[in-house]
Amino acid sequence: MVAAPPGARRHPGVVVLALAVLLGGVVVPSASLVQALTYPGEASTTVRLVEWAREHGGGGIVDLVENWWYARPPVVASLAPADLPAPPTAVATGSPPVLAPLVPALPGEGQWVAGASSSLGEPAIYTTFERPDARHRGVVVGVALLESRAIVTHLIAGTRQPLPQTRADDARVPDALQSSLVATFNSGFKMQDAHGGFYADGHVAVPLRDGAASLVVRRDGSATVGQWGQDAVAGPDVVAVRQNLDLVVDNGRPAPGLDGNTSQSWGTAKNQLQYTWRSGIGIDASGNLVYVAGDGMNLVTLAAALLQAGAVRGMQLDIHSEMVDFFSYRHGAGSDAPVATKLLPTMPGRSDRYLVPDQRDFVAVTLR
Repeated sequence: MVAAPPGARRHPGVVVLALAVLLGGVVVPSASLVQALTYPGEASTTVRLVEWAREHGGGGIVDLVENWWYARPPVVASLAPADLPAPPTAVATGSPPVLAPLVPALPGEGQWVAGASSSLGEPAIYTTFERPDARHRGVVVGVALLESRAIVTHLIAGTRQPLPQTRADDARVPDALQSSLVATFNSGFKMQDAHGGFYADGHVAVPLRDGAASLVVRRDGSATVGQWGQDAVAGPDVVAVRQNLDLVVDNGRPAPGLDGNTSQSWGTAKNQLQYTWRSGIGIDASGNLVYVAGDGMNLVTLAAALLQAGAVRGMQLDIHSEMVDFFSYRHGAGSDAPVATKLLPTMPGRSDRYLVPDQRDFVAVTLR
């Protein structure tokens, strides 16, 4: 018995917008709504409506509705094998240790599947899934481990994030990188909510904050996750930084106060209690990137998922359906066009996301 598919509780965007208007939370010329609905870059109508409401005085109402909508614990129901990642056909040489599954284990749980390999034949990515919540045993979380010695990390701006000025054709994986593409995944909150900054291509789009949880890309393409000003600092070796809130995992332990969020270090009040799609990125003891994502997680569950996957430091990325996406890629013989596979089959995003212009910034990973 596992969690119901995410389609059962998609983001209540239309409800949010209706409440915002009915309660007088926003008074905005219609031209701004038209602009939001037609702005370049991939984003669903629901996402556009919700973000328009937030940006024009309806943030409090959006938070109120979201806290109500996602307050219910995950629904437990049967799930078909097709809703889980396929188990490995064989154990890859040199693959990481199997993640400890809940008992009884689901087929393939905690067993790594090797993905794209470097020119030396070393896998650059391994994927699996885990269940980090013993109280809600149906919560299934996808895990990807990206081998630092085999990959190059790229932070790519969207048409609206971090700033609404990126040309649409630049807000996707560049053609020159697609033949070596290993993975793409979502970034963090919108910058107005991230309590942090954005730096890339020698330009500070949003000022960086000391103490913020940060995904940091170095000049050689390697990346780390840590607290800005402590685990990483500005210098000629740093080429990109994406910050989002505060660390949720540090020194191999959950950050204190995740369940209370009294300082609102991890979003607005009660955000930490929402059972929703969440994603996170961390670094393991060997310096590899670890990405996790799944439906039905609150903030404590997300930290547990990062720890179970081996992260010693970790940060939350974006949350809610339509915001959380991770794709790995394979390349057909004689073709440079990458073919995407979702980390979890239940991820709601379209499979060509990030190969076409997107409104949100994201991370692309290529072979070194």
